[in-house]
Order: sequence, then C-alpha cells, then structure tokens
Amino acid sequence: MSKILVTGGSGYIGSHTVVELQRAGYEVIIVDNLSNSTVGVIDRIGRISGKRPFFVKADCSDRGVMRDIFGRGNGIDGIIHFAASKAVNESIDKPLHYYRNNLDSLMTLLELMPEFGVKGIVFSSSCTVYGQPDLLPVDESAPTKVAESPYGNTKQISEEIIRDVINSGVSFKSIILRYFNPIGAHPSAEIGELPNGTPQNLVPFLTQAAAGIREELLVFGNDYNTPDGSCIRDYINVVDLAKAHVVAMHRMLECLECDSVEYYNLGTGKGVSVLELIDTFERATGIRVPYRITARRAGDIEQIWADSRYANEVLGWRAEETLEDTLRSAWKWQQSLV
Repeated sequence: MSKILVTGGSGYIGSHTVVELQRAGYEVIIVDNLSNSTVGVIDRIGRISGKRPFFVKADCSDRGVMRDIFGRGNGIDGIIHFAASKAVNESIDKPLHYYRNNLDSLMTLLELMPEFGVKGIVFSSSCTVYGQPDLLPVDESAPTKVAESPYGNTKQISEEIIRDVINSGVSFKSIILRYFNPIGAHPSAEIGELPNGTPQNLVPFLTQAAAGIREELLVFGNDYNTPDGSCIRDYINVVDLAKAHVVAMHRMLECLECDSVEYYNLGTGKGVSVLELIDTFERATGIRVPYRITARRAGDIEQIWADSRYANEVLGWRAEETLEDTLRSAWKWQQSLV
C-alpha cells in the first residue's frame, strides 16, 4: 500500500482528494496548518471513507517539522501539494504573504524529497498560468503569460521551480495539474467549501447569499466582451477533480517510461458566464439569488475554459458531473451548515 502525504489535506479540494485516495487503497498522511479549514474535517473524511486519515497540524514551510514527518518511519511514496493561499483578490492586497507562503512551502518539500526517497509530487496548479489565452479552449501547449495577480504568479513560479529542480537530476517525478474553477461539494454533504470569513470564490458567496447569510452576491462587471457581459469560466465538480489526482498519482508512481514532468488541464471543456451560473443555480434548486452588478475586479481575466482532451486520453479521466447536479450539491452543503 503506497503512502501519500497530502499537504493542505483538510482544505476544500484536499479533503475531497483524501476521500478518493483512501477509497482507492492509498494510506494518507495529512499536513495542514488549518489556516483555512478546521480539524473537524478530518473526522468528516473518516465518516465518508470509513477510515480517519493520520493528521499532523503543521506548516509546510517549517523545515524542522516537515523533516520529522518525513523521517518518522512514514515511508512516504508520493506527495500531493495543495497547501497554499489561493484568493486572487486577496493576493493583490497581500502579495508578500502569497509569495512567502506559496513558494516556501513548495521549496521545503522539494528539498526533503530526495533525502527521503519520495518518488514524486503532484502539484496543484491553476489555469491562471495561461492569463487571458489567445485561443479558446486553452490546451497545455498554450504559452503562459504575465500573471494578472500575485496568486497566479506563484503558480507560474512554482511550476518553474519544479521543472528546474527535476532538470537538475533529482530522482523524483512530477505531475502538474492545471485546474479551472472547482465548485460543488461531496454528495454526502459531509465536506464542501467552507472559507473562513468572507468567501473569495463565487459559489460559496452565491450559496451564502441564497441562504440569506449575505445580503447579496456582487457580480464584478457586465461589460466584458462576452455574450452577457459577465466573465466566463470553466466550472468543474470538486469530486471529479479529486478523482483526477488519484489517477495522476497512480501514473506517477507506476509509469516507468513517463516524462519526468507532465502537465494536464482539468476542466469540463465548457465555458459558463457568471450570470449563466446564477441562472443555472436558480433553476436547479428553485432558490432565488439576490445579486447586484458592480465594477470589474482587479486581477480577473475575461474568459477561459479548458481543452482537457490530453487528460482524457492519457490519464483516462474526464469530468462527469453536470453543472446542475454540482450546484445542487453546493446548496445541499450550504443547508447542512445552517
């Protein structure tokens, strides 16, 4: 049984991925500083999967603590690295926090991996590396562009760091997953997106507005060059996304002839505008969403959606859940919190 270290494993995407890893037979160690999650998530993971993962509260940038975790007889085979600050708008206000947190944590792991014989790292990247693409849908051959935010820049720099370290001749591999906009929740409503404070992402703000927790949802701009003037994104179900990490880990650990660094887009291949998303939520749930159009937000790109055919063909993975079902799962999760 392979043992996988999941950093940020009590967070939104991390928790769903831990569930899928355990269901696939992997043994999981979670390291998380709980900056944007709670320890109760670990018990919820256990209730879903039937096994409570081993959990260490720690910051991945703390080299001494991480060395102890690696050397505690754990025999870690692979890493999935989620731990990072991830809000575009917040990163514009707090750039140094984003650079220090997101880059230091990655470099600490990469320094320790060869020493402890770790075979590879699956890195949580983002479509933000593409900026506003020249062609849509965007595939993995598209050039990366100057980042629109410090958050996006940390993802670009992290990818470059991983590539440079592996090119230096280390013995491990990496799969870099560039995902689009994860939304929704586990169908059990045990885990979902629960940001501390004011949500930075669209769907949790939307569900909180629908539940009356927020007065209204702000739609940032209706004057973009899109059919209805609002931004377009590729919204992917978080459980679909989690399953992609499992197949990526299997490929990285088992494929001897694979490239040392591989890149995959993870999306649905369909662009949906903010206003379309609101309308779909209302039709799927029967719940009205109070919203107001306001000015554009710094750091937002106009439109992007994925060409995920490479992941479909090579990983054998594809997004399966409908947008309606995904939004219903998000609403079910929101209702479980009231």
